[in-house]
Amino acid sequence: MTEEALDAVIIGGGHNGLVAAAYLARAGRRVRVLERLDHVGGAAVSAHAFDGVDARLSRYSYLVSLLPQRLIDDLGARIRLTRRRYSSYTPDPATSGATGLLIGPKPTFDAIGAGTDAAAFADFYRRCALITTRIWPTLLQPLRSRSAMRRDVLRGQGAETAAAWEALIEQPIGAAITAAVSHDLVRGVMATDALIGTFAGIDDPTLIQNVCFLYHLIGGGTGEWDVPVGGMGAVSGALAAAAAGFGAEIITGADVYAVSPDGEVRYRHGGSTRRVTAERVLANVTPAVLAGLLGEPAPETAPGAQVKVNLMLRRLPRLRDERITPEQAFGGTFHINETFSQLAGAYEHAAAGRVPDPLPCEIYCHSLTDPSILSDDLRASGAHTLTVFGLHTPHSLTLKDPDRVRDRLTSAVLNSLNSVLAEPVQDVLLEDVAGRLCIETKTTADLEQALGMTAGNIFHGALRWPFAEDDVPLETAAQRWGVATGHDRILLCGSGSVRGGAVSGIGGHNAAMAVLEG
Repeated sequence: MTEEALDAVIIGGGHNGLVAAAYLARAGRRVRVLERLDHVGGAAVSAHAFDGVDARLSRYSYLVSLLPQRLIDDLGARIRLTRRRYSSYTPDPATSGATGLLIGPKPTFDAIGAGTDAAAFADFYRRCALITTRIWPTLLQPLRSRSAMRRDVLRGQGAETAAAWEALIEQPIGAAITAAVSHDLVRGVMATDALIGTFAGIDDPTLIQNVCFLYHLIGGGTGEWDVPVGGMGAVSGALAAAAAGFGAEIITGADVYAVSPDGEVRYRHGGSTRRVTAERVLANVTPAVLAGLLGEPAPETAPGAQVKVNLMLRRLPRLRDERITPEQAFGGTFHINETFSQLAGAYEHAAAGRVPDPLPCEIYCHSLTDPSILSDDLRASGAHTLTVFGLHTPHSLTLKDPDRVRDRLTSAVLNSLNSVLAEPVQDVLLEDVAGRLCIETKTTADLEQALGMTAGNIFHGALRWPFAEDDVPLETAAQRWGVATGHDRILLCGSGSVRGGAVSGIGGHNAAMAVLEG
């Protein structure tokens, strides 16, 4: 066992840990990142998921909205993001997909009989922007209290902004959506942002769905979701390069097994047991995992509620809606069986312990926006990647028999997709070198086992408002930056911190700022 002393040890080499390492190293601090796996990136990685298929899939996370440009500029990270041409396409299940709503350069509200909702739809998001554009800049600043945030957002504004705050922050978001538009499908398109990765009803009085909704709309103040050029692994690779360039030490294959409140970290690496001490320990792991390392009781955590299926296609499948091309439909977010009533029914089924039928799903085709993730031969052949994200599949469904449930969820995803296509998606799937169909399913159980995400929650626990409640102390630097734990020398720096969810780097930035301030 060896003993060393550093300024900071970061547990976990996910993107937030790399951001924290880069900022601290840039400030001249001696920093070591300890990553359990043989590579950095955590959930923000790319992989050749199918044997013999030269495509780099963003295996877990897939889009970027909350990553601030300021962070990229500060670190000199070579990260390129590109905008999708279309926002979304949603086949109408009432016509089995023969008609649908395309949101993009020329929206097709009239095609589904929702022409009267078109203006109200746009106005709803205009009113949301009254709040999001004012909250967004605060995410890289010390936390405000709820009262202070409300005062700052409403300062100099009128009654419309106050009403928008009430609708987004104080009341279940379902009420605002149903008041704004009348068509079931249009309501569903709006409601999905409140439910992705969050197991809740749209009218849940806890407002956890509102928090999820806010984070989906807040990125850049506009809520635009971009595609990372080169895949999600390119984002982590650029951050790792930035951290190393500033002098941070990154060690992979380092399995941390114990942490003490006085800053001692014990880990295994290269067949030996090592010990290092640091002025500050930054935990880029879930709060429950950190509790285990400290030998403390695990805090209560919200379970994850999603399934992700990666597909490799010979070509895009044909649609039943003949007015929309596959390139248009898959060029943004492709919503499947996500009407407002279907989302409510799916939640009820899942809450009763059943896989929803039909399963609400969303599809992203990375390769349409960023063909660089495909080899030249695949691009020339017309091949594409698809990522299908299923909602309302809580971790509890996987607990009894994870493998059997994985198969059931895969079937549910494919059946839901096929319900709106003109041909089964299985007919256009590529095969790997062994003749197996290119299908990869990742459940909450897989996330917990492979990435250490407690209960498969992609946010490391329940999302929290990007402000502190009025009775929460903001006395120490760690408290002010939303990264405090029960121990002064140990900080959260990942998605479990306040404002830390999604691929944003905000948790890592804020932890580094707390260290530098304190």
